[in-house]
Amino acid sequence: MPATMLAPRSLRKASVPPGLLSDPTPGSLQPTRLAVHVRQWRRLLLLRLPSLRLPRLQNRGSHPPSIAPLNSSPMEMREDPRKISMDGATLSKGKESLLIPDNAQVISSSVVDRCPHRSEIQSVALAEGEGDNCLILGTVDSYGHLIVSRLDIVADGIFTILSLTWTSYSVPPRDCGVGEGSWTGICFSPTQRSMVAVARQLCKSIDIYDHDIHVRSLRTLWYPSSFSFVQCSPQVNESNSLLAIAEGSQLSIWDLRMNNNGGCVQRISGSIGDIIYSVCSSPAGLIATSGTDRAVTIYDPRRWSALSRWVGSSKYEITGLSFSSVDQSFIYVQGVDYEITCGRWKESERAFSFRGDSNWLGFSKSANTDVVAGWCESGSIFIADARQL
Repeated sequence: MPATMLAPRSLRKASVPPGLLSDPTPGSLQPTRLAVHVRQWRRLLLLRLPSLRLPRLQNRGSHPPSIAPLNSSPMEMREDPRKISMDGATLSKGKESLLIPDNAQVISSSVVDRCPHRSEIQSVALAEGEGDNCLILGTVDSYGHLIVSRLDIVADGIFTILSLTWTSYSVPPRDCGVGEGSWTGICFSPTQRSMVAVARQLCKSIDIYDHDIHVRSLRTLWYPSSFSFVQCSPQVNESNSLLAIAEGSQLSIWDLRMNNNGGCVQRISGSIGDIIYSVCSSPAGLIATSGTDRAVTIYDPRRWSALSRWVGSSKYEITGLSFSSVDQSFIYVQGVDYEITCGRWKESERAFSFRGDSNWLGFSKSANTDVVAGWCESGSIFIADARQL
């Protein structure tokens, strides 16, 4: 049986006017200040932080995409139909076979009138809400203040208007925000949307919430830098109770149903001196990690052993990972050298890659399709769409 391949359908770049978002702060090394979500009819949502802006990219049929940030004046992103081709026919490659993006123009925007965080937002997440016309938005600031809100989607002609109608709940940090701020992360459970995990790096803690009720706290040995709920295969009844945490040079696995050892059921040590910056899980339950070693390591949670190791997947440290939704034998790798690469992890083979124009402040892939987005320090947003051949 011939091997399948992923190929890019389109690569687009939008330069946000400096007046809408001037001098964004570099934040932490983790590119967790952007979330992308694709719904039916190819509605693409992007959220850029820390100033809580919501760009929206939409493409239905031959209609031009639009993009709308929050906390700004009306804005829309429209692409030149003479240059954009959804079948990828206009894609071209430059030096080192990097994809060259097609330019898009920002012409309008929409505004969200509330941003109740009092410190810099470090991470953002989007999840499906109840029904077809809403999403769940989660944000956490540098002191661990969690806010989960509902985004209602209202169709208006060929565009989609998003409004932050009400705040679902707000949870202050367990220590009331005392101490120094640091990187914080947020992650929704893939099966139980009411469950959300919040990581606080300097506190060495992961707090689990069910709505606004604190369920438990996980105490890590080292500073957590990334975490993800482990998605289990249908043959394994784990109810998505496992949480994979990158802490220092170790990958730790935690079972939320257990109390022994604080809930930690497994620890896998990496190379001494290396730091794991990113961890992600595939729908089949595979776990991928990477960091300063510039290699992607795939683990099988049934045996807690490495299945594969893609050495040299990036020239520099890797801070972002995401399995392909179309073909789980492919993985997206984001490095600190402005580059995002898609490749087959088992064969250590690149499929395609593209590069931003400055440091990545955000990197995200849609949970249900292969749409990858990156937000650069310059204010540029890159959006890539891939398909299976």
